[in-house]
Amino acid sequence: MKQTFLALMLSSLCFGQIEKDQLMLMPWPKEIKINSGKLSLNKSFTVNISGPKSERLNHAATKFLRRLDGRTGTFFTNGFAFTNNAAPNAIVQIKIKGFAGLDLQQDESYQLNITSNQISLTAHTDVGAIYGLETLLQSLQHDANGFFFPTISIQDQPRFKWRGLMIDASRHFEPVEVIKRNLDAMAALKMNVFHWHLVDDQGWRIEMKTLKQLHENASDGQYYTQDQIKDVVNYAVNLGIMIVPEIDVPGHGSAILTAFPEIGSTPGEKYSIERNAGVFDPTLDPTNPKTYKILKQIFDEVCPLFPGKYFHIGGDENAGKEWDANPKIQQFKKEHHLETNHYLQTYFTMKLVPMLKKHNKVLMGWEEIMTKDMSKEAIIHSWRGVNEGLKPGESMVNAAKNGYQVVLSNGYYLDLVLPLETYYNTDPLHKNWSLTPEEQKKILGGEATMWGELVSPLTIDSRIWPRTAAIAERLWSDASVNDLQDMRRRLTPVTNRLEELGITHLRNKSVILRNISNYQDTQALEQLSNICEPLKNYTRNKGGVEYQMYSPLTLFADACTPDAKDALPFTIAVQKYLSNKNDMAAKTILLEYLNQWVKMNAVMEQQKVNAPLIGQVLPLSKAVSVLSGQLILKLQGDAAYNATIAQQALEVCQSKDFADVELAVAVPLQQIMNL
Repeated sequence: MKQTFLALMLSSLCFGQIEKDQLMLMPWPKEIKINSGKLSLNKSFTVNISGPKSERLNHAATKFLRRLDGRTGTFFTNGFAFTNNAAPNAIVQIKIKGFAGLDLQQDESYQLNITSNQISLTAHTDVGAIYGLETLLQSLQHDANGFFFPTISIQDQPRFKWRGLMIDASRHFEPVEVIKRNLDAMAALKMNVFHWHLVDDQGWRIEMKTLKQLHENASDGQYYTQDQIKDVVNYAVNLGIMIVPEIDVPGHGSAILTAFPEIGSTPGEKYSIERNAGVFDPTLDPTNPKTYKILKQIFDEVCPLFPGKYFHIGGDENAGKEWDANPKIQQFKKEHHLETNHYLQTYFTMKLVPMLKKHNKVLMGWEEIMTKDMSKEAIIHSWRGVNEGLKPGESMVNAAKNGYQVVLSNGYYLDLVLPLETYYNTDPLHKNWSLTPEEQKKILGGEATMWGELVSPLTIDSRIWPRTAAIAERLWSDASVNDLQDMRRRLTPVTNRLEELGITHLRNKSVILRNISNYQDTQALEQLSNICEPLKNYTRNKGGVEYQMYSPLTLFADACTPDAKDALPFTIAVQKYLSNKNDMAAKTILLEYLNQWVKMNAVMEQQKVNAPLIGQVLPLSKAVSVLSGQLILKLQGDAAYNATIAQQALEVCQSKDFADVELAVAVPLQQIMNL
């Protein structure tokens, strides 16, 4: 047996065959075969494209070469891709049959075959080829002699048609450069739908040529010009991404009603843009003909800006308080036999269907739009779950069983700051959900949602990435690809390579920490941030009023990221030590971390003199330092260990009362204490 294993190892070394766990592909392909050998990268590396001329594929191939030479430092002789059928010596041969449209019916499959002297990439559409180029770039390897591509064969296609990301640009405006860099990251992870939440209580973000009151009175001057929107749409099209705009009605109406108070449900009310987070009363009047006149004007101007097939009208969280308080609206309900506000909202929503059909748009809305009278052509966006009194996936299953196409977002809310595994383990076709084959076809896929109450251009990338890469894999790869440990292994290089695309999730942390420390050394602050995470499940912004739309988002909680960097390795070391007290390697890791945390507080105490913002985290830092010192004594068997002091420090560490963060290592610290 030992000889056989040695022979296999020698064979692998001789022929340059890599092992599967050396590949850092994400999402993981449908089928992959690893062969022996490799294709070494050199300056003559060239790309040829044959088939119908596709500007976006040519753009993608050129961008691929730029990323490849930037990553490897290779001075390619040919600076651009060939785009003809007569380049048989090109290293990469791309062949396509046609173009993908802006809908969900496009063929996104591709076949990638790498031999020792050539790379073949074939696809039915240009978008499939773009995805293949991303996989090719991810497959790049290196050794002491340089960079190379392993000889592999891949057959790949997505599991779900809808693989989306929503960015809320209403709560906090996100400039064009933020949107574009996130589109680049989406494309790198084979995501194909960008849901642009453009209108909510906190702002209207679209320049209007006709109804100028909207952006002039309800945006604080922060909106996208129509030229900017067209530019972003074209940018997305070049990446194979469809944009779905959202104008949220009839609830979440503060911004619209700031411009047009006469269509509000409370006569004489003076509406204004909302400065807090939360759910508010202002709602459009569904009985007022002018409401539909204005909405028609809005759709007639906005729909042509977005060539995609779908338009999201929101429809969520309308409590109907203004409707209940308005006698005219209640009388209207009786006359039209509308038993509840829910059915009144369906009446409203159905009025929008022909307005959108005029522009060849399919209406999409959050799950509250669904009643027995709602058009079956509408797409239901499922978002409610346990926090709203429902079972996970319940509303999605109900929508599918009622004959609607549906997109899942429950389980993919990025602003909840939940552990990475929560998102990765959320499957739109979970085995526990009882759906017939026909009902399963109604599940279009899923969408990560980045609501904007607590993010700014400085921090939004750190809340979206890299965790959305795990969601992207769940929506692309086979359901059997569910090994959390392996996903984490592959997520590490993805995290780093996202910077190549301009994502700021890593670099901006240092910007915030430098601000907090008043440009003193940030090592101690960073050590603490690496074991802290922002408060989860909306507990950071209590009641939606602790932070307003102009409150600072440059604090310690903003520097801390979900899935704290040092929490997992420390937790693993604790688990190893608990299972085997003789594991000296694990004990050494524990002591290294604990000694680091003892020292950091002393540094921060000194720095506070010149950096008042550090004071917000000192109580937590001190508690971590004291507890770490006590646990060092405990691990070393020192009689000076004081259980009372340790317990007091632990209670502070568990309190979640400081700087809007929670200590991500509180549980393993307690486990050591309980030894």
